[in-house]
Amino acid sequence: MAQKFPDGFIFGGATAAYQVEGATREDGRGPCVWDEYMNRPGARFNADPASDFYHQYKQDLQLAHDFHINGIRISLSWTRILPDGEGKVNQAGIDYYNKLIDECIRQGVEPFVTLHHFDTPLPFFQNGHWLNRDLIDKFVAYAKICFEAFGDRVMKWATFNEPWSIAQNGYLAGNFPPHETFQIEKAIQIEHNLMVAHAKALNLYKSMNLPGRIGIVHTLEGKEAITDTPKNNHARDLDDAISNRFMLDACYLGRYSETTMGFINEILQKNGGSLLTEEQDFVEFAKAAAQIDFLGMNYYSSHFLQAYEGESQVVNNSTGEKGTSVFCLKSIGARVSNSAVPTTDWDWPIYPEGMYKQLKRIARDYPNYKEIFISENGMGYKDDFVDGKIDDTPRIEYVTRHLEAVLKAISEGVHVGGYYIWSLMDVLSWSNGYSKRYGLFYVDYATQKRYPKKSAYWYKAMSRRGEIVGADDIAD
Repeated sequence: MAQKFPDGFIFGGATAAYQVEGATREDGRGPCVWDEYMNRPGARFNADPASDFYHQYKQDLQLAHDFHINGIRISLSWTRILPDGEGKVNQAGIDYYNKLIDECIRQGVEPFVTLHHFDTPLPFFQNGHWLNRDLIDKFVAYAKICFEAFGDRVMKWATFNEPWSIAQNGYLAGNFPPHETFQIEKAIQIEHNLMVAHAKALNLYKSMNLPGRIGIVHTLEGKEAITDTPKNNHARDLDDAISNRFMLDACYLGRYSETTMGFINEILQKNGGSLLTEEQDFVEFAKAAAQIDFLGMNYYSSHFLQAYEGESQVVNNSTGEKGTSVFCLKSIGARVSNSAVPTTDWDWPIYPEGMYKQLKRIARDYPNYKEIFISENGMGYKDDFVDGKIDDTPRIEYVTRHLEAVLKAISEGVHVGGYYIWSLMDVLSWSNGYSKRYGLFYVDYATQKRYPKKSAYWYKAMSRRGEIVGADDIAD
C-alpha cells in the first residue's frame, strides 16, 4: 500500500514576482537591480512580459484551484510597494497585492509570501548592496509596511529567498549582478548581513502579534565527498559550512558554532579576508532563533567535492549544453561530476538522496526547527510542445523520486508540511531566460496562453489522493 502524505499536506506551486509578473514599468513600480541588468545593451532577454502574472493572476489561480494545487509561493516586489526602496508608499502596489492575496484565498490556494526574492531596489544595489549595513534597517522598514498591509490574511511569511544564492551567484560565480567572481570575503559578509536582516524582520513580526507564522527559505545544497579521503571530506565540510551551516546556525542556534566558525575562519584566512559583526547582531539572532516558525527548503541538487588548492575558476552553464560547468574555489574545493549520478542538461546532479539527507540533518542538528516546507523543487526541461500537448514524463519521474525522499524522511519523524513545485507555470529564468522551463503549465510567451502539461494532470491526481501516483495514472 502506498504511503500517504500527512493530513493537511500542501501540494503547492512556487513563483517569484520578478520571474512571473512582467509589468515592470506599470502602476508606479520603481526599478530593481534586475531591471538594469536585463535591459542593458545586448541582453538576451528581459522581464516583460514574463508570464504576465500581473494581469493574469486570476486565470493562474483558477488553474491552480482546478488542478487541486492548494498553496502558492509568491513574492512581493519591493519596488512595486516602495518605488525608491524607501519613503513614499505606492498605493497601486499595495492594491495589487491586496487583490492577489484575496484571490488566492478565494480560490483556496493559500499564499506563502516571500518579502525578498533577489529583487533589491536599484538605488540600494548601487550603494553597496547587502555589503552596506544601512540596507538592513531599510529592509526591516519595508517588511513592516508589508506586515501591516497584508498580515491579517497572510499566514506564511518568509523573510528571504535563498540568501546563499545572493552571495554565491553575485560574488563567487558571477552569474547574478554585480557579476563579481571569487569574492569569498564579500560573499561571507553578505550572508551574515542577510541573517541580521532576517532576524530583525522576524523579531519585528513577532512583536506585532499577527496571526500567521514566519520563517526563511534557504537553498540547501547537499554536499558529498567524491571519494572517502580526509582531504575530500574536508573540502565537503568547507563547502557545506559556507553554503549551509553558517546561515542555519544563525537561524536556529542564534549564533555561529565553534565548529562552523573554524571552517569559516579557515576559508577567510586562506583567501585574505575577515568577517565584521556587531554585538547586537547576536542578540537579534538569539531572539529570532527562539521564535522562528518554519524553514523553507529549496532543493535541486547536491555537489560532489574534491580537494582543490588551485586558483578559483567558474564556468556557468547557462545554455543547457551538458558537461560545460566548472566550479572550483581556492582552498575550499572543486565540485566535480559523479559518473554514478545523472544530471540535467544544465549539469545539476539528480540526487534525491541529498534531499533526504538534508531533511534528516535539519532534524538532527537543529531540533528546534518545528516544521519544514519543501519550498522549491523541480526540473528544468526543454519541453516539447506538440499539438497543444506536452509530455514531460522526465519531470514527473524527477519529482516522484524527490517526493519519495520526502516521504522517507516523514516516516522517520521529520515534520514536513508541504511541497511547492518549482514552478506553477513556466517562468523567466534568471540566467537562462525562457528556454529553460519548469512549470506545470506551459506558457506560450507569444500569446500568454496556458497549457496544462502531463505533469499538471499527474500532480492533480496525486494531490487528490494524497499519495504518489504513477506517471500515467492521471485519470480523475
